[in-house]
Amino acid sequence: MIVATLVGRVLAELGVETVFGVVGSGNFHVTNALVAHGARFVAARHEGGAATMADAYARMSGGVGVLTVHQGPGLTNAMTGIAEAAKSRTPMVVLAGEATQPRSNFHIDQDAMALAVGATPLRVRSAQTAVEDTVEAFRTARAGRTVLLNLPLDVQNEFGRWGEVWELVVQSARTAASVRIEQPASEHDTARLAELLAGARRPVFVAGRGARHARRELEALADRVGALLATSAVAKGLFRGSPWDLDISGGFSSPLAAELIADADVLVGWGCALNMWTTRHGKLIGARTKVVQVDLDRDSIGAHRSVELGVVGDVAWVARAVEAALDDLPSGVGRRTPELAVRIAGEARWRSVPYKDESGEGRIDPRTLTIELDDLLPADRVVATDSGNFMGYPAMFLDVPDERGFCFTQAFQSVGLGLASAIGAALALPGRLAVAALGDGGALMGIAELETVVRLALPMVIVVYDDEAYGAEVHHFGPSGHPLDTVTFPAVDLAEIARGYGCAAVTVRERGDLAAVTSWLDGPRDRPLFVHAKVSGRRGSWWLEEAFRGH
Repeated sequence: MIVATLVGRVLAELGVETVFGVVGSGNFHVTNALVAHGARFVAARHEGGAATMADAYARMSGGVGVLTVHQGPGLTNAMTGIAEAAKSRTPMVVLAGEATQPRSNFHIDQDAMALAVGATPLRVRSAQTAVEDTVEAFRTARAGRTVLLNLPLDVQNEFGRWGEVWELVVQSARTAASVRIEQPASEHDTARLAELLAGARRPVFVAGRGARHARRELEALADRVGALLATSAVAKGLFRGSPWDLDISGGFSSPLAAELIADADVLVGWGCALNMWTTRHGKLIGARTKVVQVDLDRDSIGAHRSVELGVVGDVAWVARAVEAALDDLPSGVGRRTPELAVRIAGEARWRSVPYKDESGEGRIDPRTLTIELDDLLPADRVVATDSGNFMGYPAMFLDVPDERGFCFTQAFQSVGLGLASAIGAALALPGRLAVAALGDGGALMGIAELETVVRLALPMVIVVYDDEAYGAEVHHFGPSGHPLDTVTFPAVDLAEIARGYGCAAVTVRERGDLAAVTSWLDGPRDRPLFVHAKVSGRRGSWWLEEAFRGH
């Protein structure tokens, strides 16, 4: 068989079940080989959308995402999605044809492009090495890297052999990929963390994406030392149901959550970068707070702020080891009291914070809109949000059932990834209602993928917060008197456009218009629902004001 077919077969044998992409001549054979060996191919309408679908699918499924694109422009079209995946350490393999002849109009330095956004470039070197090169790409991705596997056009057409030796190599790699190997930490570091927690009176745990597998271990340790629990945005929902859950730490924190996190005497980041988003540019870390970071990646320790202690190891393993070390140390109940439990139950959720409803003049307050949707939509959901002035409303007012309920592709802070994120999440979690939360700018950037949602018959709710502007820029530059013509737009009937793609659609200007959502939920849900919400644009978002300070 030719090398292109061999690569597809190897990936399918390694357990790849779903592949996203746009097919051209340079990735035609490898994509067909994946399909022939059992993988599902999801055709997107743009490579940028396909890349983000693969990223979201990997995040929500826990597996390796796979993207397949044409050489040259197919790869450049996908680069924003690849950058987001690489910055998020998403395990993903990008299969890209490669024109190696400089005179080819498709020729670019694809390795340099991958390196520029933090991805790892690899290559199928020959027919003789095709199997091991593909296995190496998969292993590297499985370890938490976004990998570009270049497929040179001339090599793709060489003839390779699938023999017993290669079958054993692939089976071994597949077995290894199915087993979670916990990296232990040093006994000295775990003992030191145990000492810090034993002496803490107001400990707080902040869990990130690297802790999403470790709820049981973290809650057991938190119970032992009396720690309060919070997450970064990407791990929202991890501690849902715990009476000590503060929800998100950072720009999306409720006033009570921000107060309690900032008052910590020991704050432990578990698989969490503790970046400017999660700490509100350091405002959520007190002057005397001792900060600890636990992460598999040594380079992540202290990358965004200095720490009292860095522990390199798997979060679950470290939590168990620290709990065991506490057996020899006295420990109290931290700040957990019945009175505080009552406060958290009554004040930690944003919907419990009083606000003045600014609905009127044909526009609905985005807080009111989101609270109403939270009440209407089934609890078993997965929410994917785009970037923009609106983005805090779904993050703060839409509850999710667990750590797989919130797909937050925001490491690169690109507008336009939200709809594709929702598609990937919906395919990874088919038993849940997928909810895409978009601004009008991001919706129009990614609107071609509405056809993908309809073609796949995904029972998705797509909510567009339409303020007819790039609202972040309006509220950032407007108060200083700058002209805003470049960031404001005339009204667009997005609901009518959605109907043209085959969606059910409703325009929402007030609470009563949401009755159409109830009707759709009570019906067959045989086509997606597009909710075009005309939202009040009076209010800027404090979370993006913080973002501008970080630019």
